[in-house]
Amino acid sequence: MPTYITLGHFTDQGIHNVKDSPNREEAFRELCERLGARVKDAYRTMGRYDVVAIVDAPDDVTMNAILYSMGSLGNVRTETEGRRDGLRRSTAVAESAAT
Repeated sequence: MPTYITLGHFTDQGIHNVKDSPNREEAFRELCERLGARVKDAYRTMGRYDVVAIVDAPDDVTMNAILYSMGSLGNVRTETEGRRDGLRRSTAVAESAAT
């Protein structure tokens, strides 16, 4: 299963309700499990990003569904990086679609 690194920034709403972030993390973990993904670890950070999550997910579609669902709540904006093997599969699909 590909591994994804998700970098998160709290929105104004998210930082205003930062006391709820442990509950939001638990909801994130539960959502991942329901969709067949697994949170390997999550970190609170200081600086450019507020949170970092390392997630194993079956594919890009699943990971995007998780992030869109969490993002729609308005508490966090994310940037996500995939592992090289996921990139290879994605580019292979893109190449075949272009021909």
